[in-house]
Amino acid sequence: MAAVSSPPVRSMPTAGRPEKLRLGDVLVQQRLISQEQLQKTLELQRQTGKKVGRLLIETGIITEELLANGLARQLRIPFVNLKTFPFRADVVKLLPESAARRFRALVLEDKGDSLLLALGDPLDLFAFDELTRLLKRNIAIAAVPETQLALAFDRLYRRTEEISGLARALEKDLGDTVDFGELTATAGIEGAPVVRLLQSLFEDAIQVGASDVHIEPQEAGLQIRVRVDGVLQTQTLADKRIAGALAQRLKLMAGLDISEKRLPQDGRFSVRLKEQTIDVRLSTLPTSYGESVVMRLLIQGAGMRRLDAIGMPEAMLKRFREVLGRSAGLVLVTGPTGSGKTTTLYAALAEINAAELKVITVEDPVEYRLPGITQVQVNDKIELSFARVLRATLRQDPDVILVGEMRDAETAEIGLRAAITGHLVLSTLHTRDAISTPFRLLDMGVPPFMVATSLQAVIAQRLVRLNCPECAEPQDPSPQEQSWLTAMVEAGESLSNVNPKRGQGCSSCNGTGYAGRQGIYELLEMDAVLTQAASHSDPATFMKLARERMKGLTLAHHVLALVRQGRTSLAEALRIGFDVDEAVDAPD
Repeated sequence: MAAVSSPPVRSMPTAGRPEKLRLGDVLVQQRLISQEQLQKTLELQRQTGKKVGRLLIETGIITEELLANGLARQLRIPFVNLKTFPFRADVVKLLPESAARRFRALVLEDKGDSLLLALGDPLDLFAFDELTRLLKRNIAIAAVPETQLALAFDRLYRRTEEISGLARALEKDLGDTVDFGELTATAGIEGAPVVRLLQSLFEDAIQVGASDVHIEPQEAGLQIRVRVDGVLQTQTLADKRIAGALAQRLKLMAGLDISEKRLPQDGRFSVRLKEQTIDVRLSTLPTSYGESVVMRLLIQGAGMRRLDAIGMPEAMLKRFREVLGRSAGLVLVTGPTGSGKTTTLYAALAEINAAELKVITVEDPVEYRLPGITQVQVNDKIELSFARVLRATLRQDPDVILVGEMRDAETAEIGLRAAITGHLVLSTLHTRDAISTPFRLLDMGVPPFMVATSLQAVIAQRLVRLNCPECAEPQDPSPQEQSWLTAMVEAGESLSNVNPKRGQGCSSCNGTGYAGRQGIYELLEMDAVLTQAASHSDPATFMKLARERMKGLTLAHHVLALVRQGRTSLAEALRIGFDVDEAVDAPD
């Protein structure tokens, strides 16, 4: 049999020189692969130069988990599932990130006289020796799936130390006084501390899937936070003297006026990181301690969600599709900032887009790019406002118009007129629920008859965090959560199958107990009775009728369904702040 080129193994440092094993021999002995499969893989190795283990996985002969388990049994070392392993930050950081990634190793446990390490390739004798020398401790090895190891690097090495070190370097570089003229002159130098600090900030944000980065000068120092799954996490604290340098560099990148610090400014720019292009929407705000900067991060080319993949209940999805099939009228998606409204609108737009339809979007900014659709970017600096573009759009013979946001009465009125005159108009509005949406339009100054005759349907939505599947466990409700459940019973819900769960926090979810988010929805369709109540500006009658039609189909009921399935927690439902009273009939 041809020899496998995998390196030999050392079992434990205390056992002397161990016998040498080859990966192919181990897998054949474990009956995880056949001799014939090994020979074919060896031939492929000679052609490609890749490692045998990687080729076996890529060709589908064996999975990473089976490979790691087989090695663990043969070498008599533990197999560790990194998804659920309770990492300790101080133990992990015993091995610097550069060495961890180079040797594909993680420190799992400090046993006093030795360290337990997860090693991507337990047969790598060179890595074993180098890690022993670097850590200056005896080490024991655990087998882990390679993919889990790569994901763990990104979770556990958050660049916090690197960012803090760069912040200190920038502080030292600036000294006691900041020469902004000199900073501006050298801002394009890649090695400048401010540039390296911002690059690390962006890389960390993308690494953890952050949607926003907040740079906030405070009285005691500079606070940098990132928003992950809708919740802010503190990244680092630094000397507030560097806040001005960071703000100035970002304003230069966005083409803003660096001399103006008294007024808010908005801009955008793009950065290229890890073979991804990131669109950054930047907003500055003057505060008592300097300019606060918030950046929204949008990944270009990110896969757009399909309408049947956004989490909308099946019955509601069917009704929504019927509404989208109409040739005219206004359809609104409502909710606070960051609730996924744009994702829902674009999923709807992708579904109805067809060669026989002229579709035009008016946006600020254009977040997704769709083939076959005319997309227009609003630019207030040259007075290219929503209202102005929307008027021009009506002269372009459109069938469907998407307006990024109904920001003012003029935009809303033009959109409603377009809906009246035979166009399907899709847009967003900031309201807390579907029922209050018609009255928000009236409050903006839109005539009641236009709202009543144009508005076809309203979807209200939120994003709730989902329990981490690796660490979710049953949990008894707190007194507040029990009160919420009791209110849902009074609203007509049954709690017979509700067994609340909550993530306890593990390495997979970075200790938060949550992994990912899902939309929850409610849909209000306008009918003749509701239209009449809206046209007479009769809020009490309208709200009573709307609640009757939406009974059991509200945001609160949808999130309860997710709680019943164990997909989210009661704590998350309360965090979003659902008012159960809105889910029940209005009192007589």
